Amino acid sequence: MNPMRKWTQGKGYRVPRLGDVNTDNPHPEATTWGVGPWQGEWPTDDHFDPELLEKGDSRNVVDKYRYWTMDAIVADLNTRRHSFHVAIENWQHDLNIGSIVRSANAFLADTVHIVGRKRWNRRGAMVTDRYQRVIHHPSIDELVSYARREGLTIVAVDNVGESAPIETTALPRDCVILFGQEGPGLSAEALAAADMAVEITQFGSTRSLNASAAAAIVMHRWIMTHAELPGE
Repeated sequence: MNPMRKWTQGKGYRVPRLGDVNTDNPHPEATTWGVGPWQGEWPTDDHFDPELLEKGDSRNVVDKYRYWTMDAIVADLNTRRHSFHVAIENWQHDLNIGSIVRSANAFLADTVHIVGRKRWNRRGAMVTDRYQRVIHHPSIDELVSYARREGLTIVAVDNVGESAPIETTALPRDCVILFGQEGPGLSAEALAAADMAVEITQFGSTRSLNASAAAAIVMHRWIMTHAELPGE
């Protein structure tokens, strides 16, 4: 029996359908039905979680990581992270930070840096921060010191006068992509500390994109330039 099929109470196993939502499990990571208990003889590899094998895995993870322990997933991710970092200013407890962290996980950023307040709104991260390296810096100066030690170019993302269009600008392979907050954007200190600045070309009436949407676009721009894509 295929262990990747899904258990439906009282109906046995069935293949998941697009749009399925698990309304019985309020856990923030259970955004899909996942898979039921492992069928047949259990695997003995250390990366499998006995509790998940017994009860099923409803986490929002790719199929490769079904039934794996969280520590094993993080260890595997750490062997193949990309060389770009993501930094986010956090002076106003911006609700977008969680969504940016989730995108950083999706694009396998090396590390996420929270600049300013240490506490940040994790709701939008949908638990992906548990799989992501996250470092706190109380100030822009501390982020800059980190970037200099690690040989990382600081790339500010904001629509200011000196910004170059992201569509025609190559992001450095080893960099920190620095994002501001919804509304005010990057602080003057952050812009002054950056080695370069980029912006996303827009064609409508609004002056700015949602911060989390902009972050995903810029990260994917790095992926298009530097990442080794499946099948290549």
